[in-house]
Amino acid sequence: MEKEIINRVANSKLITIDLEDFYPEGKRVLFDIKDWLYEGFVLREKEFRAHVKNHDWGQYQDFYVALTCSSDAIIPGWAYMLLTIQLSPFAKKAVTGDLETLETAIYQEIISDLPVAEYQDKPIIIKGCSNKPVPANAYLFLSSKLEGIAKSIMYGEACSSVPLYKKRS
Repeated sequence: MEKEIINRVANSKLITIDLEDFYPEGKRVLFDIKDWLYEGFVLREKEFRAHVKNHDWGQYQDFYVALTCSSDAIIPGWAYMLLTIQLSPFAKKAVTGDLETLETAIYQEIISDLPVAEYQDKPIIIKGCSNKPVPANAYLFLSSKLEGIAKSIMYGEACSSVPLYKKRS
């Protein structure tokens, strides 16, 4: 006599959250200001402002932009602020740092705005593998947001998850 195979995972109340599902479309770009510096190291305000004024900012329409300087120059904070002001009518987001910092900032905003009522007292699995560049910090943001709300939080796949949190009764 054959036994019917029952998919206990599919029939369970487990909710899987895949952070890759929240990955927003849009081109990511690293904007390096090194070439706008005198000899790649000195920011001369007048020359820098000329570069800013003459640059085509419209090319960053709907982009996510990480502002950086790849040389060892000391860049004053106002320089990145000026660039951000120029980008704001076009770019979806601009940050100072590398592309991982950019992804972290994007996910921090997404998770901060994530409604969590549907996860109240539910067992949650945060899926660990992704094909898109989900930053490590996104998993921390999500687990922190769900703690105290979810019944339990696990990491991985339903067949091999690692328990992280269980609400006390």
